[in-house]
Amino acid sequence: MSLPVSLVALGRPAGVVFDCDGLLVDTEPSWEDAEAAMFARRGLGLSADLRAGFIGISSMDAAAKMAALFDEPGTEATLYDELLAAVTGLIERQATAMPGALAVVAAVRAAGVPVAVASNSPERIVRAALQRAGLADAFDAVVPVESVGRPKPAPDLYLEACRRLGTSPERTVAFEDSVTGLASARGAGLAVVGVPSLAGDYPADWVLESLTEVAVGEWIASW
Repeated sequence: MSLPVSLVALGRPAGVVFDCDGLLVDTEPSWEDAEAAMFARRGLGLSADLRAGFIGISSMDAAAKMAALFDEPGTEATLYDELLAAVTGLIERQATAMPGALAVVAAVRAAGVPVAVASNSPERIVRAALQRAGLADAFDAVVPVESVGRPKPAPDLYLEACRRLGTSPERTVAFEDSVTGLASARGAGLAVVGVPSLAGDYPADWVLESLTEVAVGEWIASW
């Protein structure tokens, strides 16, 4: 196992904070289906490039973007409610844990390291996703977007997660999959293990293809 210097220097972390959507739980198909349906109801298509712009952003920011794309100014709150209702229903029916997520969370807990979730999603979606994935009771703190003043990429969510865990950001590790989340964790001062959802440059401290990689389990076991 070859760890990056930053994680070797950190040693045993004081806490670990996970993103939820696309990192722990495969909710992206639910988000995409809900968004595509909203576009279709207005006679519009949702291209892959357009869809990529929704990944990682908050639900309210997604609603604001839709209002502009749909040329429906002033409807942000209505679109937000429409989106959340559709996504929650889909997650409750079809979401699954991401490969390796259950094992990694269990290993961190077994090592005695506090764990949290910090998500740009509202609490109803985060709770539905964790419940569906079998992770409802796995965390010491769950920090949805309503908990802070600013969503990712601002550092607020990660700072609040560290506050609730009682850890300093410099001694805490984030697991992220989006560029938005990476910027948030970096801004808060956390080391970042990345499992990127999209192709392209992802300057995390350690970039993995999947949480199933043997090296992840070996690293956690070394704590």
